[in-house]
Amino acid sequence: MTDFEARMLIDGKLVEGEAGAFANINPANEDVLGEVSDASKADMNRAIDAARRSFDETDWSTDHQLRKRCLEQLHEAIEGELEELREELIAEVGAPRAVTHGPQLDAPFADGLKYPARLIETFPWEADLGDTVVSVTGVNTTRKVWHEPVGVVGAIVPWNFPFEVAVNKLGQALATGNTVVLKPAPDTPFNATRLGRLIAENTDIPAGVVNVVTASDHLVGEELTLSPKVDMISFTGSTAVGKRIMEKGAATMKRLFLELGGKSATIVLEDADFNTACLIGVGPLLHAGQGCAAPTRMLLPRSRYEEGVAILKAIYENITPGDPQDPGTLCGPVISAKQQARVLGYIAKGVDEGATMLVGSTQAPTALDLYTKGFWVSPTLFTDVDNSMTIAQEEIFGPVLVVIPYEDEDDAVRIANDSPYGLAGNVMSGSLERSLAVARRLRAGFIGLNGTAGYGADTPFGGYKNSGVGRQNGIAGFEQYTEIKSVAYPAG
Repeated sequence: MTDFEARMLIDGKLVEGEAGAFANINPANEDVLGEVSDASKADMNRAIDAARRSFDETDWSTDHQLRKRCLEQLHEAIEGELEELREELIAEVGAPRAVTHGPQLDAPFADGLKYPARLIETFPWEADLGDTVVSVTGVNTTRKVWHEPVGVVGAIVPWNFPFEVAVNKLGQALATGNTVVLKPAPDTPFNATRLGRLIAENTDIPAGVVNVVTASDHLVGEELTLSPKVDMISFTGSTAVGKRIMEKGAATMKRLFLELGGKSATIVLEDADFNTACLIGVGPLLHAGQGCAAPTRMLLPRSRYEEGVAILKAIYENITPGDPQDPGTLCGPVISAKQQARVLGYIAKGVDEGATMLVGSTQAPTALDLYTKGFWVSPTLFTDVDNSMTIAQEEIFGPVLVVIPYEDEDDAVRIANDSPYGLAGNVMSGSLERSLAVARRLRAGFIGLNGTAGYGADTPFGGYKNSGVGRQNGIAGFEQYTEIKSVAYPAG
């Protein structure tokens, strides 16, 4: 088993928490993996003070070459412990090993730091608007636009893809010259404390530029939102918490990036190859459906509805929850007993509201081959679903797919857009032109066509409506960590 880091990183030092320590639980078997430092509000405010001081009193915000070198050093340090980090994520997140070879670890590691490091060299930090005679002064004036860092960023990370989210927040926030207080979810702290140790021991990142604060009490994290010393909150997590951050941050006019929940729809058009198109229905089983962009609503044409349902039924009957250590496992445990109860409650609600539970159970599996404990939910397939049902409108965050019939293309678009969320979506068609046309009508920020997805450090990710504010990654994500300053002076 990998060696876990229990200490936090505050002001360049690896330290214990004033509130003691709390246990980190393996969701597959409920074993205690170890303990991690538990921060007090005073600890958090020490971290905020360190980040504020390092931004205001050092040249971190202006030294492009230092920032580039430090990001490259951190990438190399992570690479040296990549396999240990993989085992850590499998253990504390319950992430299937196969998923770590994609979006859980390998994909964000590849470019999460290297892409923003490259952007330091190519980003237009200064733009020239040219000379003009300004009407209010009559003076021939040179005008510039500068991009500067926002300041201190509070980066709050969820438990479902913790390394992926953390490395992308750190990469872009640090590349743009900000300082950061990173707050991981209490369910998955060890990957963040590992990053803290690697930063302290293997990089030239100055003390206070990155702080990692772990806490069992969510109100410790809320200090980031309340503090006037924090300029921006970068949060990935639930819509309910995102709204609270927006409300609490209003008092100090916080800049916000909020990547929130989703209820993403896949529209399978009648001209699609159903044997291929319906395979996307496996998406909610990947990592037990604990993904904000998981395609949890599938819309099938009524004319081919039974055909699609038969394909999906075969998929759901043949995938069972399994040991996340097994390379063949797709569906592992959910993160906690609380989350397990939440998902099972939604499944029961679906039955109560009249949907057909074609595959699945309202009860947790009592045992698996290897484990008699853990937080397990059976893959669940609902048919005969009306889009107004709770299971079609609310984010379940478990291995649950709802299948909804539609009459024609207009009806499919209407149903897909009839959601408080707008994070992601998919269109499956035999015609690229038709799938592109439908994609233009969808009110969502991240659309995949015909089985593809645009995930990457260079691709903006985020949503419409209740799915958030702003974008992570890409030029759009880079820019949101900057302030824009317009400068004018007499032309020479």
